Amino acid sequence: MIGRDAAEPVGTPPESGSGRRAQLLSIAAELFARRGFAATTVREVAESAGILSGSLYHHFESKEAMVDEILRAYLDEQLAAFRRTVEAGGDPRSRLEGLIRASFTVLRRHRWAVAILHNEIGHLAGLERFAYLEQVNREFELIWIRVLREGRSRGIFRAELNPRLTHRFIRDSIASVVRWYNPRGRMSAQTIAEQYIRIFCDGVVVTGAA
Repeated sequence: MIGRDAAEPVGTPPESGSGRRAQLLSIAAELFARRGFAATTVREVAESAGILSGSLYHHFESKEAMVDEILRAYLDEQLAAFRRTVEAGGDPRSRLEGLIRASFTVLRRHRWAVAILHNEIGHLAGLERFAYLEQVNREFELIWIRVLREGRSRGIFRAELNPRLTHRFIRDSIASVVRWYNPRGRMSAQTIAEQYIRIFCDGVVVTGAA
């Protein structure tokens, strides 16, 4: 668990804790993602949930507590998915593809958390409560870099590949999907993942084309 010792796993906002608490987290997550964390007030979250601001404080001590729980749920699940992917074995390419698929699978369940992190990381990282974000980022990066370095050393990936830059490019490209991804749209998260794998791993130019 990220930054937790004996605490109960958070899970995803729609399923964690009591039904009402989970509902409040889900509402808050969407508001923070769409309007911005700093710009969204506790009153707006409460109004969207149909309750008074004071009632919201019965569930959460602050706005920061809400976004903290939202992010931890996402980060815990994503880290676990990445670890399972690399522990499953396979060659570097299959593990890289697995990491991309795992990213989209968790994004589908936590798209608002991904958007919050993508948009607010600069602000949140400066708050003591969110100091763990830097550690988590390093853990994620190390998992990807190990796969990319192994693939490069084994001649599966190009020799000039910069593992750190490649990871950041893929990470940010996937995170930006939340700006347009519609879970009820024509393309599922899995379909988008397969398209991204083809682009990242095979490029867009046909081999031998002029």
